[in-house]
Amino acid sequence: MMRFLRMLIRTKKIPDEEGLKETSLARVLGAFDLTALGVGSTLGAGIYVVAGQVARQTAGPSVFVSFLVAALASVLAGLCYAEFAARVPKAGSAYVYSYVTVGELMAFIIGWNMILEYAIGTASVARAWSSYFDSLVDNKIQNFFKENMPMALTGLSTYPDFFSFGITLLLTALLAFGVRESAKFNNIFTAVNLLVVLYVVICGLFKVDTKNWSLDPADMPSGVEGGNGGFFPFGFSGMMSGAATCFYAFVGFDCVATTGEEAKNPQRNIPLAIIVSLIIISLAYCSLSAVLTLMCPYYLLDPNAPLPFVFDREGWGVAKYIISVGALCGLSTSLLGAMFPLPRILYAMATDNIIFKVLAQINDRFKTPLLATIITGIFSGLMAMMFNLKELVDMMSIGTLLAYTLVAVCVLILRYRTDDQQPGHTSEHQSSGDDHILFSSRDLFNSPSNTPTKLTQKIATSTISLLCLSITLFCCMIIFLSGELMDYRWWAILLAILPGLSIFVCLFIIYKQPQSTTTLSFKVPAVPLVPTLSVLINIYLMLKLSTSTWIRFGVWMVLGFIIYFGYGIWFSAEGRRLRELTSTTSFPSVYHNVPDAPATYPKLINREEESSIPYQSIDNGSAFPDQ
Repeated sequence: MMRFLRMLIRTKKIPDEEGLKETSLARVLGAFDLTALGVGSTLGAGIYVVAGQVARQTAGPSVFVSFLVAALASVLAGLCYAEFAARVPKAGSAYVYSYVTVGELMAFIIGWNMILEYAIGTASVARAWSSYFDSLVDNKIQNFFKENMPMALTGLSTYPDFFSFGITLLLTALLAFGVRESAKFNNIFTAVNLLVVLYVVICGLFKVDTKNWSLDPADMPSGVEGGNGGFFPFGFSGMMSGAATCFYAFVGFDCVATTGEEAKNPQRNIPLAIIVSLIIISLAYCSLSAVLTLMCPYYLLDPNAPLPFVFDREGWGVAKYIISVGALCGLSTSLLGAMFPLPRILYAMATDNIIFKVLAQINDRFKTPLLATIITGIFSGLMAMMFNLKELVDMMSIGTLLAYTLVAVCVLILRYRTDDQQPGHTSEHQSSGDDHILFSSRDLFNSPSNTPTKLTQKIATSTISLLCLSITLFCCMIIFLSGELMDYRWWAILLAILPGLSIFVCLFIIYKQPQSTTTLSFKVPAVPLVPTLSVLINIYLMLKLSTSTWIRFGVWMVLGFIIYFGYGIWFSAEGRRLRELTSTTSFPSVYHNVPDAPATYPKLINREEESSIPYQSIDNGSAFPDQ
């Protein structure tokens, strides 16, 4: 049983700096390409649909603040991603990050959820692209298929959307031909998208009316649900609910972190691209949502196509077509951004052999994971064509938020590990010379060392585990207190205070432990506060998801566990490496390369040499009489 548990938490060994540069993929992406990829994959459906929906139905003019809150949450996650990209510039993003720190089982869970996240993301954006284009031609496409090929099955679309299937296959072919070609396509469309956003903001400034941020509910037409008027018509709760929705509009920047093996100078360019792309995205969302709600009363907005409606209302009909061009370009880059990481996640997992190895094959001509790209493209295209994605879209959030949470936790764990256990350290011996883990209460707040030791590492790791548990309990109590159960709030408040105090104590203990001295091109500032805030926000948003979303998440995970426990755990490349390491030495590797080893340490021999050495000649020494 202990051996089986150790298999679940075995961590991936990252090679040294020279080994990190070795890859079968083509390194062709510069800092500009990576930034354009991050902006293009994120600045799509959110800016053309989500802003209007949140303003009309959830937050009113405070949608501007909702985007600020969502931007803060995304920046916190982006900072953690940036540090990990500086540490581990390999393809696979959060999957690889968790594999080198938390362990194999958690890495598989993260990777498996990211597959679901990007597959649903691809299908939903393809469906949105098809619907937006169809609206420009008076819905002729859907009317034709509804009349000739109707589908009346629960959970499926009312008609097969062959147009969205074709769009997905076209983008799949573009990605299969090579990263350089798809990057050029992405750069051009992202530039058009940003120009259209700039056009909307500048033109909209000539039509703003500040009275639209302080509307009187008495002036609203009868039958219109506009809340209480003012800047927060649906209250603070509505603004925070809007922030939860707006957060999903930022999903996509993390695809930059999956390009670790295709980026030039990844340890510098990937962190830079993540931060710059998030700044551009945040400015675009906040400025556009402000102009949108200043141009038109929020209760009149069209939630499906707010921008064309607002400019058409002002008598600027030509703007409708300009915005439509930007929307199609934006949705195209979002589709590419959703599809781009998916085969690379499969490639990373298949390279580690925790899913089927055949998916790791690289095409000699195009230098891309061709089979993985084709399979994921067909899978996403079929979902876009056949399924009604309204209920499935929420599934995107679980994989994303879980990945963001694990990356933040991994940053904390790595920052307080000993230097010889950092990714890239080649020694199999992982001891800092502090073999006794017994400690007193004084060690929690006053470390005797300025650099991490096994003692401080143990304290930090245990405290981080307690911190995550306290945050989860605290979020549960906060959600409970915001509900309608009024009779028992006194004890709920008490139960919320206890984990709240535990969070502060854990933060103080972690803060007092020495941090790693490993030099990185980028480090998260204000550790442990920034990663902890990221974990807190992500767990809170995860717990706000519906029960049906968690049930579908459970079904997907059961399928994944069948693959992992039936194949991955037994054929893992890391497991094979450890078995080979064990079979080539007659003594445990913990005795290898020990600094200042005494003469009583046993001599290491290779099993091939063992037959030629008499057993009596091995100096076992008195220190290890049982060997």
